[in-house]
Amino acid sequence: MSSSKHPHHDDDPATDSEPEMLGEDEAQEVIDGDEQGGDVAMDSDDEGQEGDQMMDGEEDEHITLENDSIAYMDAHKDSVFAIAQHPLYPHIVASGGSEGDADDAPGKGYVIDTSAAVSRPKPVLPPSYNADSSAAQQPLQTTDLAPIFSIDGHTDSINALAFTQPRGEYLVSGGMDGRLRVYSVSVSPSAPINIQFVAESQETEEVTWIAPCPSSSFAANTIAFGASDGSVWVLTVDASDAGNPIQIVQSYFLHTGACTAGAWSADGQLLATVSDDSSLHVFDVWGSAAAKSLVTENGQTVVSLTESDQRFAVEGGFFSVAIAPSGTFLAAGGTGGAIRIVSLPRLSGGTAAQRGAAPETKAGTILAGLNTQSDSIESLSFSPAPRTLLAAGSVDGSIAIFDTARSFAMRRIIRNAHDGEPVVKVEFVRAAQPALTAGWLLTSCGLDGVVRRWDLRGATASSTSETTPGLVKEWRGHRGGSGEGGGILGFVQGETGERVVTAGDDSLVLVFEA
Repeated sequence: MSSSKHPHHDDDPATDSEPEMLGEDEAQEVIDGDEQGGDVAMDSDDEGQEGDQMMDGEEDEHITLENDSIAYMDAHKDSVFAIAQHPLYPHIVASGGSEGDADDAPGKGYVIDTSAAVSRPKPVLPPSYNADSSAAQQPLQTTDLAPIFSIDGHTDSINALAFTQPRGEYLVSGGMDGRLRVYSVSVSPSAPINIQFVAESQETEEVTWIAPCPSSSFAANTIAFGASDGSVWVLTVDASDAGNPIQIVQSYFLHTGACTAGAWSADGQLLATVSDDSSLHVFDVWGSAAAKSLVTENGQTVVSLTESDQRFAVEGGFFSVAIAPSGTFLAAGGTGGAIRIVSLPRLSGGTAAQRGAAPETKAGTILAGLNTQSDSIESLSFSPAPRTLLAAGSVDGSIAIFDTARSFAMRRIIRNAHDGEPVVKVEFVRAAQPALTAGWLLTSCGLDGVVRRWDLRGATASSTSETTPGLVKEWRGHRGGSGEGGGILGFVQGETGERVVTAGDDSLVLVFEA
């Protein structure tokens, strides 16, 4: 599949040169997905769960489909591979995929306005979803969202999308054709949304991911992207420069295999990338580290680790990466459930407790090696401060939670988080309401076609609390099942997680309300 905090601030991460290997038996709590129903009652409707009773000799061909969405967009003709959300106006969402199932089918994307979605009781799927099902014959109760803009011009699937930071002035689409297409986005409460094509760039054969730089301190409207040939590019968009609207800031060629994932530090100073060649490079994009003599011998990175270091080597490589909010360490996830925690240089001020790492830790130190899951780590997410949690979603269907303030000890593991199907994405809700749940709520999606939300507060094996952590909400509507044209390939949820918008392998974009 891999292609594409309860605060304890006085406890520092491990600083030994040898990585700390942690096993599943060291978890404070293990949650078996088969017993999730004992934690919290589902919000999904139970009606029709048991199906109709069959008479002797009768074949039951009744298809029961659940759909908890409040709105849908079904303009896509094939899988929806990418989804992105405007940073200031979260109701503006872009999705991208393929125009058809042929090998040479062009890419296609859409922009929708989800503010038109209205909560309705017991919604059902649109007729276009499954014309043969009984659910398709029921009256529509969801909002049909018509696209407000079409993303064209790609000759192969769109597999990466991003709005630039900090104001979402541009939308950038990346495709398997290697093209990067840029559109200006103007959103005003008093005028219709205006989206215009700006320019196109092609620097590689296939774009694998796009990540917007989160800070405007260096350059607004900057994005990084990785490619199948291992290259990494940093570009700045400026439509006012008619002669050069897409400006190359940096390009890097250190990976020898496909660059599979990338992540910026919160301050936008560092860019971490990983590859299926089992390498990690953390680039000093703006020269901040070089000014402090903190770069490596190649003059481009502050950390460079490859399979030549046996402590770091992961056969099959890495497919996910995330940098902690403190900016002092990162997590890289790879095959076989391998996660490596690596220290980063301190480019900003603050106390050691605020930075979240011991003062003597050298950049590039492998702080921990975590191997509690059995298959590729597809997604990593750090909780917002002051929480100190790291969530990892795996192809083996599990979600593991680690406490970074306690030497990355595993807090708990949810073994069967998505009914035996791979977990595609995990992401913490950053600004939940009520505020006391911020940093404790985790949203996940998988190839079972379900979105789930977990509350990570509550009892641990050493706690006497009567609160049971686990599943608090789930949303259904997508077709599930790997290898059957089903599952969810991504989602966005804004800062508060009040609405979740999904990209389905079944060609649907659905809007769910918390």
